[in-house]
Amino acid sequence: MKRSEFIKSSLLTAGALTAGAGITNTFAAEKQNPFAAGKTFNMDYAPHQGMFENHAGKNFLDQIQFMYDKGFRSIEDNGFLNRSVEEQNKIGNLLTKLGMRMGVFVVDGGDNWKTSLATGKKEFKDKFIETCKKSVEAAKRCNAKWLTVVPGFYERNLPYGNQFANIIDAMRAGAEIFEPHGLIMVLETLSDTPELFLQKTNETYAICKAVQSPSCKILYDIYHMQRTEGDLIKTIDRCWDEIAYIQIGDNPGRKEPTTGEINYKNLFKHLHAKGYKGVMGMEHGNSKSGKEGELAVIAAYRKEDDFL
Repeated sequence: MKRSEFIKSSLLTAGALTAGAGITNTFAAEKQNPFAAGKTFNMDYAPHQGMFENHAGKNFLDQIQFMYDKGFRSIEDNGFLNRSVEEQNKIGNLLTKLGMRMGVFVVDGGDNWKTSLATGKKEFKDKFIETCKKSVEAAKRCNAKWLTVVPGFYERNLPYGNQFANIIDAMRAGAEIFEPHGLIMVLETLSDTPELFLQKTNETYAICKAVQSPSCKILYDIYHMQRTEGDLIKTIDRCWDEIAYIQIGDNPGRKEPTTGEINYKNLFKHLHAKGYKGVMGMEHGNSKSGKEGELAVIAAYRKEDDFL
């Protein structure tokens, strides 16, 4: 699923409410379990807009308050850059009031999902630099630290080495913009299409090593990396010094942990033991619709977070 399609589907995640005994039993279970108490988690998981709208309503600010009440202390908002300044300020002010962190939003000037930076063409690099500058201003409004960067597709008419060099050149330009502000662009390796330039973690690792900036690091999306390379814990360890951000989604299906094949409790325990203190973005859908599905997401995170 493309990032644009995922965001759209996430915003529409709701569906008809399930009535009757099923809901009654779900609420009864909620009262008996820790996820009803709203205590904080061992790791800093970050939901996104739409994930709890059946409980909190359509207003994103109300959803953020609900997330806080259920124990979450961060959010993600991929589309934050394209919100109005007024919306950005409201979100930022609420996060500050609640003591919550903003996870990633996407540095998206319209070229992420096509052949762009790999070409080395000035027009794409200039647009990327412009979008990075715009992102700095947006980050200030919500006290963000991490920003997702997707370098685009392969340029099939150029040798791989030339494309690799073009990406490094663009990332250095971005890092120069972000570094004075203490911001970190995190390069995301994706599995949506074989046309994407970054397919494996080792490739992203090599770019970060070449750029040599604290503002150019890896976004390690567990769902995508399970699909493209597996061997999750060993890969995390190999590339650890360049990983600055983690995202979550089970496979297959890209839903909450416990719905697929990934042993998230072991992964969370491993990351905790390594001293990871960053945000863990919940970049996935809900496996069930309605309030029942939303409570199932919280229950899944409580279960997998219970590793100490």
